[in-house]
Amino acid sequence: MRIAVAQSTVPQDPTDRESLRASGREIRALMGEAARVGARLVQFTEGALTYPGKRVMTNGSGGRHVPADWSRAAWDVLREEAEAIAGRAGELGLWTVFGSIHPLTEPNPPHNSLYVVSDRGRLIARYDKRFLSHAELSLLYSPGRDPLIVEVDGLRFGFALCIEARFPELFAEYERLDADCVLLSVMADDASMAHLAQSYGTLYNYWVGYCVPAQFSATAPAGIVAPGGRWLARAAGDGPALAVSDIDLDSQESDIYEALRYARPWRRQARSGLYEGRMPVSDLRSETRTAF
Repeated sequence: MRIAVAQSTVPQDPTDRESLRASGREIRALMGEAARVGARLVQFTEGALTYPGKRVMTNGSGGRHVPADWSRAAWDVLREEAEAIAGRAGELGLWTVFGSIHPLTEPNPPHNSLYVVSDRGRLIARYDKRFLSHAELSLLYSPGRDPLIVEVDGLRFGFALCIEARFPELFAEYERLDADCVLLSVMADDASMAHLAQSYGTLYNYWVGYCVPAQFSATAPAGIVAPGGRWLARAAGDGPALAVSDIDLDSQESDIYEALRYARPWRRQARSGLYEGRMPVSDLRSETRTAF
């Protein structure tokens, strides 16, 4: 199965109607490029339609930060653009994952979410960011609750957003949920996030789609990590672009083969009580730790 990871230009003012429409147009253009190279799924970044800047939404009098006034957001435009993206996914026969803000019932602030749209153009799932920064939690968003697994063409995809890369328990959870690939979408100008994506491919032996906005891609471009931790593809340049690669559970490439056939099964055994009954009992040489 071929996937594409798209670095698009993310607007940070959800009140700017034209920038939201431009964002939607760019997303749909990159969807078209992904379809032309044979991708079955395309991943976009956190807040691909808009990632509200803290200074835009929370500035109060005297320079203080106050809880965001979400009534200012152009929710009608965001919905129209999201629906247009879903419609385009159906036209292209392309599974599409893109970030945006998801409104809740007042007075609850929105979720920071990833929408999952099927190749028939239907919104079938939404992942809500579970771990938030201090500013996000106190001023901007409501946290989500649950992991999400979506199956596409027999492959199991998990999802994570930005700061969640700093919480390895989420990625361990996706290993237990038998994910074949985790799509990590970030809005951060931080090369360490790419290192973490590569680390999770190494630790848990699944593919990782790593997605960043175009404006931060010069630091660490979008890409796809193989089981075992090798970068399979990176987006070229520091503007809107795609990274494209295949997910093949039957791959014969030595590093992927060993990661899937040996490393992942063995680590599962090691975590499931393999060593119980094999630890020495009442062995003075084992229990004494102050002698050579």
